[in-house]
Order: sequence, then structure tokens, then C-alpha cells
Amino acid sequence: QVQLAESGGGLVQAGGSLRISCAASALTNNRYAMGWFRQAPGKAREFVAAIHWGGGTTMYGDSVRGRFTISRDNARNTVWLQMNNLKPDDTAVYYCAARDESLLSRERSLYDYWGQGTQVTVSS
Repeated sequence: QVQLAESGGGLVQAGGSLRISCAASALTNNRYAMGWFRQAPGKAREFVAAIHWGGGTTMYGDSVRGRFTISRDNARNTVWLQMNNLKPDDTAVYYCAARDESLLSRERSLYDYWGQGTQVTVSS
């Protein structure tokens, strides 16, 4: 059973940077797609970024492209989301997700495993 644990959330001022992490366990092969989603109060869960665990191919949501970078370290079983030039609209709970399938996807229903989330708050 894949387990995911996010960390690194916190409070940051607008324009600042933050890096959040996702520690993954029981990834038995390199075909997983790893994703980050976020959910603000009263809003639907939104796709942020995804990366292929084996090949490193990436995909980004329109609202974060050019500001956020997803990366992974296979040896450490960790996925990171580097967030730069943060805006108050980036405030949300950020969730790590894994899909037992090599194709990246923006669709949250296609991800099989989820972490508990980490809060990111951006003050104006």
C-alpha cells in the first residue's frame, strides 16, 4: 500500500518562496505518476503539478506555471514542490497524490493514493 506524507507547509508573505515535500513509501516500480493538488476553503481541489516517477516528465496547472517547480528524488522517495513568487491566491491545503499509471493527469479522480495535506498560507 502506497503511503504519502506531506511536510513543509507554513506561513509566508506574498512574493516569498516555500518548498513542500512528499515522502512516499511502497512505490514498487517506476511507473507511478506523482501529483500535487490544492484546495482552498469553499473551492474544489485543483491540479497544481505532476511528475513521472521514472522519467521525470512534468506537467503544470495554468495558475502556477512559471512560478512552481515539481521535482523528485527516487533514491530518497521524495517529491518536492518549490513555490516561488507566492500570491495570496495560492493559500490552500496542498495534497500529494500518486497514480499507479505512467501517464500524467490533471484529473484528481485518476489518482489512487493521497496524503493528508499540508497548509500553505500566503499573507498579503
